This record gives sequence, structure tokens and C-alpha cells, in this order.
Amino acid sequence: QVQPVESGGGMVQAGGSLRLSCAASGNIFGFGTMGWYRQVPGKQRELVARISTTGSTTYADAVKGRFTISGNTAKNTVYLQMNSLKPEDTAVYYCKAIAALYWGQGTQVTVSS
Repeated sequence: QVQPVESGGGMVQAGGSLRLSCAASGNIFGFGTMGWYRQVPGKQRELVARISTTGSTTYADAVKGRFTISGNTAKNTVYLQMNSLKPEDTAVYYCKAIAALYWGQGTQVTVSS
């Protein structure tokens, strides 16, 4: 499976929203559950949301109620809708199948106060 490509990052003020996209050239769920991760320089990458092949979702406590992960199998794309953004959400966001080994380039999200 070709590595999915993340997009949709940018700079937004606190309280704003962004929608990230993770697009694959083939079956986005071909490797099973998909996850959105984020990483801040100097810190470990963390899993913020995941969606299974059946549509079941889970979220990290820090984003619960603000972020929504969804998938569109017809478009081979997984999304991360991020609302009520906070400065502490600033990070590079990556998408990857939980079972996959390799990371993509990620997309930068910057939230200003």
C-alpha cells in the first residue's frame, strides 16, 4: 500500500477549526484501523484518534469532544475534524494505519492564542 498523504494543516486562532485529510491511492483501510497521531518537538508522538474498519472510533482524553475522526472509503480518505482548537494542539499531525511501519510527512497545525 502506498503511504497515505496528509493535508489540511495550517495556522488558526484558538477556538478555530481545521479539517485534516489523509488520502491513499488504494484502500485506505487495507491495513486495518487507521490513526491520527501528533508530535511536538522534543516529545513522543501520540495517538489522538483512531477509526476501525467497522467505523468504531476512539480518542485521546485531550481531544475528546473536540476532534472527530471519520472515513470515506469511496474516496480512500480518512479525516480529522478539529474544533475548539487550543494552543496545546499545535503539532505535526500524521496519519498511519496502526499496523503500518512507516510514517508520512505529516501536516503542521499551529494554533495561536
